[in-house]
Amino acid sequence: MAEIPEIGKVSADIFSEIIFPRLGAKNKDVLVGPQHGTDVGIAKIGNMAVSMTTDPVFIVPEYGWERAAWFAIHILASDSATSGLKPRYISIDLNLPMSMTKSELSIMWDTMHQECEKLGINVITGHTGRYENCHYPMVGGATVIGVGEIDEYVTPRFARPGDKVIITKGPAIEAVGIFAAVFANSLEEKFGTEFRRKAESIFYKMTTVEDAMTAVTVGVRDNGISAMHDATECGIWGGLYELAAAAGLGVRVELEKIVVEETVKEICNYFQIDPYASISEGTLIILCRPHKADQVVQALAAKGIRSSIAGEMTEASQGMILVKEGKETKLVHPIVDPFWRAFYNAVSGEKPGR
Repeated sequence: MAEIPEIGKVSADIFSEIIFPRLGAKNKDVLVGPQHGTDVGIAKIGNMAVSMTTDPVFIVPEYGWERAAWFAIHILASDSATSGLKPRYISIDLNLPMSMTKSELSIMWDTMHQECEKLGINVITGHTGRYENCHYPMVGGATVIGVGEIDEYVTPRFARPGDKVIITKGPAIEAVGIFAAVFANSLEEKFGTEFRRKAESIFYKMTTVEDAMTAVTVGVRDNGISAMHDATECGIWGGLYELAAAAGLGVRVELEKIVVEETVKEICNYFQIDPYASISEGTLIILCRPHKADQVVQALAAKGIRSSIAGEMTEASQGMILVKEGKETKLVHPIVDPFWRAFYNAVSGEKPGR
């Protein structure tokens, strides 16, 4: 019997053992149901495809209230956008700590409203209250709903051997964005002011909404994008593994072909974490038919989003392969993201590098 991981999302084994066999009533209109490595459920409602994704509302006061609220909305919208359908509505439940003040709530909610307005998302319903035993950063949950035509959504079952793997922004975007927001003084002391400023700018790259919505303009399914997955828990390695497993395919990816943002390697070395296994909201893994892959990279570049073709999908029998410095090894799921321990150790005052 599988054990629940020490921290973070449950493993595929726990999902398969406990969650997946018990999904309530069956419904023939469910087009995409729950699956490990799939961010979004999709149902046919009338003649439309409706996507739904649910996640915690993640508020970290140490980021500053505006940045914390910006991040919370973009985490939620990013998962939704991986369906290829534009996010349209949000249902949000806020179970706030007793310590939250009216002023803090006002700043937080105003920022959430502004970001939803920019993204074209309507707050359709919700719940707001303060309660004992509610603590940051998980202060509730939300469901984002996207709407589109039946032939517009993407999902791992549309992936095929030969599809190219495109990765935006590179590894550890979220890990570095958070470290830079919370430990700016330490990073400035270690690396200097200009480095700290570059690192802090990564915070606002922690979104895949524009990445996903730009990618699908090139085309979907046999005419372009077949599937998308954001590299959250366990980073690029975890995301690739989950996406390949959900598609029932193998994958071959070359580490040196993955783009890397400035400051990422230095900060990950400083906090002693593997950037490719670390949480990376903002990094989008895109599977695309070969004849459209270059066009997707060009479309992303036109929006100022760095990306690269780093591998391709293969037959399941070929397995999951990581190529590093010309040598092939097995791509394995990290299971436990190294970011969390490093982050909480640093918050508790432990010096990085010890």
